Amino acid sequence: MIRTAPEGRWFIVGAWLLALGLWLAVFRFATPGWWLAAVLGTALAIWVVAFFRDPERTGQRGDRLILAPADGKVVSIVEADEPAFFQGRALRISIFMNVFNCHVNRYPTDGTVSYRHYNAGKFGHAASEKSSLDNEQSSVGLVTQYGKVLIRQIAGLIARRIVTDHEVGTRVQQGQRLGMIRFGSRVDLFLPTGTRVLVKTGDNTLVGVTVVAEWS
Repeated sequence: MIRTAPEGRWFIVGAWLLALGLWLAVFRFATPGWWLAAVLGTALAIWVVAFFRDPERTGQRGDRLILAPADGKVVSIVEADEPAFFQGRALRISIFMNVFNCHVNRYPTDGTVSYRHYNAGKFGHAASEKSSLDNEQSSVGLVTQYGKVLIRQIAGLIARRIVTDHEVGTRVQQGQRLGMIRFGSRVDLFLPTGTRVLVKTGDNTLVGVTVVAEWS
């Protein structure tokens, strides 16, 4: 049985009720148009279940490892200013999630939540550079034994809600659920400059599994 995120349950119920209604229309009218609508409705319902999946992920764990906070593709690895939490330059790894990726986000390392900030914004294409500044986003900053880590959830074209689970002061564990973003979006991971990066632009990541960096 597929485990799904609680945020998606009403979407799943709605999608399957729609599919059921379309099949009832097929049995009543049996026209090609209703057949096509029923097939497409069923495909949509299956996709909604897949989108909100929340699989258990296992893999390498360790204090010196930094795991991917999201499924997706690495779209950029750059140094950037991060004035809010790092208050200076930081290394930013950006992971773009398409509509077929798992959208549950997880903590890349153990730490204590010491910063949270939500910023309302636009809903532009999440893979673009401007999305880091303009789009709706939620940031979570961790203090770890090796340094600061910031995870920024960024909404995309379709996303309309970002969920972040924990409040400031919470002690969190590597691989633990952080939250999720509904529909296409992006996650930026900020690390101290000089951190050893183990992925490159174009690589695909699995949340809570792929080791994206390692503390020096």
